[in-house]
Amino acid sequence: MAVSNEIWIISGESSGDLYGGKIAQELKRQDPSLKIKGMGGLNMRRAGVEIMVDSTELGVIGIVEVLENIFKFIKIFFFLVKEAKRVRPRGVVMVDYPGFNLRFAKALWKLGIPVVWYISPQVWVWRKGNIKKLAKYCKKMLVIFPFEPEVYNGSGLDVEFVGHPLVEIVQERTDPAIERDPETVLLLPGSRKKEIKYLLEPFLETVSILKMRHPELSFVISAPRETILGMIREGIADFRKKHPGKILPELELTSGKTSFWQQRCTCGLAASGTVTVECAIAGLPLVVAYKLNKITFMLARLIIGKLFRGFFTMVNIILYKNVFHEFLQHFIVPETLADEVEMLLPGGSRREEVDQDMKAMTDALRGGSEGAMKKTAKAILEACR
Repeated sequence: MAVSNEIWIISGESSGDLYGGKIAQELKRQDPSLKIKGMGGLNMRRAGVEIMVDSTELGVIGIVEVLENIFKFIKIFFFLVKEAKRVRPRGVVMVDYPGFNLRFAKALWKLGIPVVWYISPQVWVWRKGNIKKLAKYCKKMLVIFPFEPEVYNGSGLDVEFVGHPLVEIVQERTDPAIERDPETVLLLPGSRKKEIKYLLEPFLETVSILKMRHPELSFVISAPRETILGMIREGIADFRKKHPGKILPELELTSGKTSFWQQRCTCGLAASGTVTVECAIAGLPLVVAYKLNKITFMLARLIIGKLFRGFFTMVNIILYKNVFHEFLQHFIVPETLADEVEMLLPGGSRREEVDQDMKAMTDALRGGSEGAMKKTAKAILEACR
């Protein structure tokens, strides 16, 4: 059966869409004749990818949340399998998103279509049984953290560390004209609806405490897109009604300007996720928090047990050190978060050490002289010959 000159990129979250767009651009540079299609969002579309499925609002997390969207995922799955049978692409690049992509990888393996997995599922944390499945269904695994190849030792899977794409992405968009404002703090409450639901209120309470302690401080909230910014606006209005006696300053609300504020602000308070690595590369020290649905959290504790290397924030996992102090579930106490932010302000007790650690992490993630995206695209084309 004839194989088309197409490569698909499948992503399901905002970070995956960002990386997918960069991969597409580099693939086209190395092979201009290539047609690239996939599942993704605005970044992949801007990179010239023909979007078969828009994944903008598919970034849900947790067992309960996935069940709420199960029929949507089933419909997308069967659509893509049908298209793969019809088109037979040269290969399919899975960008993280394991809940969906692992099932799709199995379907593609049955069809004899090569699968390249980019950004390993966190099998070192949970579902270690997926290592055998990945080894069976994937032709190549491209990892972005230097400790990951060891995770797959003995599996038989071809694994290559290509460097983290965010190093190049953040450095490309760095503007030397932007100066840090020592009195502006950045809030990043998340890119998912559930994250805003659970984290916005304690973040706002933290702002209220910090404003009382440091009247000179100003605060910015940055959202990845307008839909999330709308939720944040509603959440702030609800907070003011619920806590009429609390001093909550006016907050600058922005969408799509996170990169600017990472360079402009002095420190931040963020939901755990890819953005923490992004901030570290940009030189913005953070206090990190995360909260899940109670049922999801209890199930996760039963399945995962101990945290890998003792942390859930990737910056800390990479360096095996408590760089960005992190708080989970009921440990998210506004007074404590405020104390931690104070330590990161200019002249704070932790500021100098964290600045040095962020530089060390960035060096560890580089893809060598060739660069992460160039190495990634080259490996994909070799695997999809």
